[in-house]
Amino acid sequence: MNRKGFLKSLGLAGVTAIAAPLLIHCGNDDEIADSSSGTSTGSGSTGCSVTNAETEGPFPTKSPSTLVQSNIVSDRTGVPFTITITVQNVNTGCTVLQGALVDIWHCDKDGNYSEYGGSGMQPTNYTTVHFLRGRQTTDSNGQVKFTSIFPGWYNGRATHIHVHIYNSAGQSLLVTQIAFPEGSDSAVVQVAASTGYKGMTGYTYNSNDNVFSDGTSNEMSSISGNVSGGFALTHTIKVSG
Repeated sequence: MNRKGFLKSLGLAGVTAIAAPLLIHCGNDDEIADSSSGTSTGSGSTGCSVTNAETEGPFPTKSPSTLVQSNIVSDRTGVPFTITITVQNVNTGCTVLQGALVDIWHCDKDGNYSEYGGSGMQPTNYTTVHFLRGRQTTDSNGQVKFTSIFPGWYNGRATHIHVHIYNSAGQSLLVTQIAFPEGSDSAVVQVAASTGYKGMTGYTYNSNDNVFSDGTSNEMSSISGNVSGGFALTHTIKVSG
């Protein structure tokens, strides 16, 4: 069994318990090879089956109920970015799921997460701040929307967003991650070339990323826009609600 399979077999509690000793740096939160090409530009919606589950990584939001907010930028700078996530329930034929709690978090343009740091896992100390984290409740269209900045990247990981979905009673339904399309004219490449970002030298593509080793067909987002006006991501996540 590979490490990803081992993590999944433990369940969410087990992953949380062992995440710190197993996983190093915010960018190395999931180190397994990806079998997908990473060039998809689809919406990440294939059939009516539950979206792939993934580990939270070592930097999940510590108290998500305190971060009920749609604007998660805080003091971070970067290319403007909006995130729209639709949640569907496979138990009702993939109709939209209203009232679900959706937590998201991602790194800043330098590859750092808030709420952690000052250690070997992440040298920069951001333990007292909460940027780029937020919680929203799905509306009648099953949607939540966040205002953010385009994420950066770090060694061992492609650009991605973490998502944890709960039902209205607070029961965990799914922990997953959102993948980003790649290619010469992709948003990832355009943003990497913009001011303040790190460029593509040393970038880990989806095909070599650890988390997406079982493919990105139902984790791949759609992204539109440009650097000057900002980008908009849309993605559908399917849960057993």
